[in-house]
Amino acid sequence: MDDGSFATGLYENLDPLINDAIMGKLFPGAAVGVSINCGPQKKSFSAVWGHSSLFPRQKILRKENLFDLASLTKPFATTLALICLVQEKKIELDEPLPSLLQRNVPPDKKNITLRHLLNHCSGLADHHPFYQQLVAVDEQERKNTLLNLILADELIWPVGSKALYSDLGFILLGMIVEIQSGLPLDIFVREKVMTPLGLADTMVFNPRQKDKKDFAATENCPWRGKVLTGEVHDDNTYAVGGVSGQAGLFGAIDSVLFLASFLLEVWQDQAAHPHFSGELLKEFFKRQDMVKGSTWALGFDTPSPIGSSAGSFISKDSVGHLGFTGTSFWIDPQRQLVMVLLTNRVHPSRENNLIRLFRPVFHDRVIESL
Repeated sequence: MDDGSFATGLYENLDPLINDAIMGKLFPGAAVGVSINCGPQKKSFSAVWGHSSLFPRQKILRKENLFDLASLTKPFATTLALICLVQEKKIELDEPLPSLLQRNVPPDKKNITLRHLLNHCSGLADHHPFYQQLVAVDEQERKNTLLNLILADELIWPVGSKALYSDLGFILLGMIVEIQSGLPLDIFVREKVMTPLGLADTMVFNPRQKDKKDFAATENCPWRGKVLTGEVHDDNTYAVGGVSGQAGLFGAIDSVLFLASFLLEVWQDQAAHPHFSGELLKEFFKRQDMVKGSTWALGFDTPSPIGSSAGSFISKDSVGHLGFTGTSFWIDPQRQLVMVLLTNRVHPSRENNLIRLFRPVFHDRVIESL
């Protein structure tokens, strides 16, 4: 199969599915990226459908449009930054929170480790609308206030006893990167993770400040009083300046596909990153089994045995992640396959959850097409 027939076959199989989803108002627009194989045999495909914006006026989606990647920030920015710091031996996976944050923490949180946070079994709550308090605080003090609020929050479970996907845990992880590296998270991610891959201009935080203009719009935000374009959708991240460990990264389809495909090549010993080893990346890709029934690896998810968003055909040792705005990626090492789906399903409202039904069908359709 040459690149042409690979791309044509995928497009013909996906086009009716995605057009039906747009007509059914699952999302205004979608960008899809698929790559298969590593090294010289690699084939890549990307395409876009629908609209980047419906309000205040309609705009056709283009490949260059930057999507708010939402929680894809967790694996692609925060986790890769932490891998760099572990590689440099600045931190360790089983290092406890007081050492990681270089400060005293409440007794119930003293035994939380980097591994617990990355594996979503720290006992921290999933989310709180802390932005409602933060907007009343001086901008310079908001990050420190947020740290204090999270540390003061009661644990929902004892440390290491249950898995609960936690935005709060990843906000802490972003702060750990900053404390341990001495750099703001966005700068560290740009310099250590993205620049060596040529992605410093296309996988970015706060894209409007970098003179970017082409975005997939997200929500008509009730409390900010406008349709969000190029401004982070996540409320807590917005309140602390657009950069946090859990959200804030923006990217266009070809850049996201390139990064996910690069990680597959490192996994398969076909490529190398100057700031972390393939051996360490493989450790982060392993399901940890710290908590019975948990699908989490370290900063990456693995497919659920039943009802996975990755569909029914994906290999069990695959890794991926979802984002609240309608984004996702999956990397299947057995098939040497990468699948990226970027949508703006929260435009104009986050109440639209129809993408849950679409994701598994989409991934099954891609694998069937191959």
